[in-house]
Amino acid sequence: MLQEIKKIFTEVIQSVLPIIAVISVLLIVLKMPISLVFQFLGGVLLFTLGLFLFLIGIRVGLLPLGEAIGAALAEKGSLPLLIGTAFILGLTVTVAEPNTRILSHYVEIASGGRIGAAILIAAVALGVALFVALALLRLFLNIPLSFLLGAGCATTLFILIFTPASFAAVSYDAGGVITGPLLVPFILALGIGIASVLGGKSVLEDGFGLIGLAFFGPIIGVMLLGVLLS
Repeated sequence: MLQEIKKIFTEVIQSVLPIIAVISVLLIVLKMPISLVFQFLGGVLLFTLGLFLFLIGIRVGLLPLGEAIGAALAEKGSLPLLIGTAFILGLTVTVAEPNTRILSHYVEIASGGRIGAAILIAAVALGVALFVALALLRLFLNIPLSFLLGAGCATTLFILIFTPASFAAVSYDAGGVITGPLLVPFILALGIGIASVLGGKSVLEDGFGLIGLAFFGPIIGVMLLGVLLS
């Protein structure tokens, strides 16, 4: 455990040092006020500490939990239970995802309150939940990933025809929600846990691709919201 903590700390330091170096040079070249320099240093300290604690939580708790839940669901052999659980987990984790909050906050400000944060979060969360469930259903039904990705692209382009331009722009940014620090590790761990238990499945081939498929969820969800509101 101690070795794992040291490894995480080293990774965090290696990640933040280039950012610190670049911004420090900019602060010096641009002759920014000394108060801003101290503000930056304080922010870096808090960010480094937060990232360190977050990664420990991911490695110690979230990843093992996701794999354990995925393996347990696969062992139950109940497809409705798997799909229902995947949908609920996708919904709740997306609501808790920081990227979702940031996106909804700025969209509400930019739209002057016309697009409320709550309704945008609901659209994104429902989209992610639906496609996470579909991604895991693929493992049981042996549906080729290429087929689902092609269908997702075709569906997105079709709905785009009827989507207002403002919502179309927001929807593609909403796709970035799926790459958030909570969703990625949990969905990956869930898929790997399921693939490791199901017979005839390769963890490498079948445990991955879930994030790419779930990417369509928030895009389609926001597009449909735009169609409904227009």
